[in-house]
Amino acid sequence: MNSLTVVKVGGGVLEDSTATHEFLTRFAAIAGSKILVHGGGREATRVQEQLGIPIQMVEGRRVTDAETLKVVTMVYGGLINKQTVARLQTKNCNAIGLCGADAGVIIAKKRPIENIDYGFVGDIEKVDSEIIASLLELELVPVFAPLTLDEKGNILNTNADTIASEVAIAMASLYRVNLVCCFDMPGVLSNPNDVKSVIPTIDPETYLQLKEEGVITDGMIPKLDNFFSAIKRGVSSIVITDANLGAGTRLAKE
Repeated sequence: MNSLTVVKVGGGVLEDSTATHEFLTRFAAIAGSKILVHGGGREATRVQEQLGIPIQMVEGRRVTDAETLKVVTMVYGGLINKQTVARLQTKNCNAIGLCGADAGVIIAKKRPIENIDYGFVGDIEKVDSEIIASLLELELVPVFAPLTLDEKGNILNTNADTIASEVAIAMASLYRVNLVCCFDMPGVLSNPNDVKSVIPTIDPETYLQLKEEGVITDGMIPKLDNFFSAIKRGVSSIVITDANLGAGTRLAKE
């Protein structure tokens, strides 16, 4: 079985031109088939502020009303996605920009209203692995914006970590998939004030212990929940690291 590397990069990395250049150079150099999934929340926030559109966040997650949806569609699917694709072309990486609406490759449903109405936010139901595989066979590199499509033709804002996880899971029946999550820290830290305190390996038991001790909190919890689920569902390896694609923190099945 051939290998496939799925890399998720946070929008914070792509904000800085130097960091972007270095990250994309490393990404382009990854051997074999690869997929990139990007975020872009900080840029979306900046554009919303410039346009005078109110920003509502709940527990670190963006509430996506109709006007906000227009902004994230423009920023994620347009500005960030196409800039990233263009930069990869200069590095001999033949990239193609996509979101879930393109060829209906990622279908989602609007998140049901429970305690919070997140608006036009999608929970993924299906990833078309055959379409993605056909692009990989053409030696194209898919670059996914964090947008999906529902069955009524509506675009939905969808967490980039979730897209990376679900794409990796869908492709695991066809490839040996390695998932790499890049954000602004070199890995999961035992001390948030010490960037050298990277935890080299975390298994499910250790994860529960670290949560109970308050070492892992806030936004790192849904990130790790996503990725531990991906390991259980067939993804071969998962590493959380920074834009340098260093050793980072490896997640273990047991």
